[in-house]
Amino acid sequence: MSRYLGSLAIVLASILWGTTGTVATFAPSLSSLFIGAVAMGIGGILQCVLAIPQIIKERDLLTQHIYFLIVGAVAVMIYPLAFYSSMRLSGVTIGTVVSIGSAPILSAIIEYVKGDFHLTKRWLIGAMFGILGMILLSFAENHSTTIENNHIIFGILLGLIAGFTYALYSWSARQLMLKTISTTSAMGATFGCGGILLIPVMVLTGSGLFDSLTNISVCVYMALIPMFLGYLCYGYGLSKISASSAITISLLEPVIAAILAMLIIGEKMSLVGWLGVVLIFMCLIFVTLSSITNSSP
Repeated sequence: MSRYLGSLAIVLASILWGTTGTVATFAPSLSSLFIGAVAMGIGGILQCVLAIPQIIKERDLLTQHIYFLIVGAVAVMIYPLAFYSSMRLSGVTIGTVVSIGSAPILSAIIEYVKGDFHLTKRWLIGAMFGILGMILLSFAENHSTTIENNHIIFGILLGLIAGFTYALYSWSARQLMLKTISTTSAMGATFGCGGILLIPVMVLTGSGLFDSLTNISVCVYMALIPMFLGYLCYGYGLSKISASSAITISLLEPVIAAILAMLIIGEKMSLVGWLGVVLIFMCLIFVTLSSITNSSP
């Protein structure tokens, strides 16, 4: 039952995250670096504030395993800068698809290298469906109105960096939890430290924040809803299922992002793209079932 609830929590987080690309397009005057830094930075610092009592209580354990904390914090800092820049350069659909779609295989590689990955047939089938769905979505004919200077290739490369750092901070947070550190402390400390590292980026790139109420509203929404609330859900899910399973379930995010981009900001998706969406939903079914029946912690 706990793994089932954990999987549902990841699904909810993915839905919230899927709104970020579309919402960010409503503030085109803001730097993508600033939007990413504010969203992840403020959201992470809020998580840390919420977790302060537990962090103080478990400070000795966190110090003992500071390697995972440092790795996670640096990954948290890099991820939003690469992710939001990827969406600005290659479009919401492609940027989200590459960033999130590459994360499951990168997560599996990280866990395999560290000896934590246990391959199951059901997970493998689900991951194959998901990766194929990502490929179809990425190469589907794109009519995006949000691509900046048509730098799609560079956007895709940034998306791969985002996917790797997403996998890395998920793995490191999971490792802290496996060291008997509570979910609240592990997520709060990791994202709080990452948020602090993002403060200089906010200061250097935030000159247009107060130019309009829309800019302020976009930043407030991004920090509070998908990042703060979304990562609370993600942290709970990560404490119940493996990082690779959690990341694969989060393939729902690019599906939500693609649908919202099409309905709200005019990005169009071809039949090939829709086939990719169907394959991703099949992936979700297989991986969710795998995470529920998997006997590993």
